Amino acid sequence: MQVSIVNTIIYCKSWSECVAFYRDDLKFEVVFANEWFMEFKVNEAASLSVVDERRSLSGTASGEGVMLSFRVDDVNSVRSEMELLELGPTPIETVWDSPVFSIFDPEGVRIEFWSQD
Repeated sequence: MQVSIVNTIIYCKSWSECVAFYRDDLKFEVVFANEWFMEFKVNEAASLSVVDERRSLSGTASGEGVMLSFRVDDVNSVRSEMELLELGPTPIETVWDSPVFSIFDPEGVRIEFWSQD
């Protein structure tokens, strides 16, 4: 099996807030949108979609058991950016010998940022 792109889909109770969070705060590029589904390009091999739970037939929002983990080049500068956006980044910790911090989207999904030193 050869996977060319990974798309993570989050079902949202607060769909409009999630759209604004990923589009406006995290600056992910919108690649598809309609009135209940929006897909964002994370990078060439990954995308992230948010779905309005009220309009979906297949999923429900809970945010439980879901975490997004993004490896970035400079965790300190990304954390500073999240601080400026007032997104409530956690303090940087060391996990598996890597600096890590997290923020949470409007659904409560944890978004972890880390870098490899």
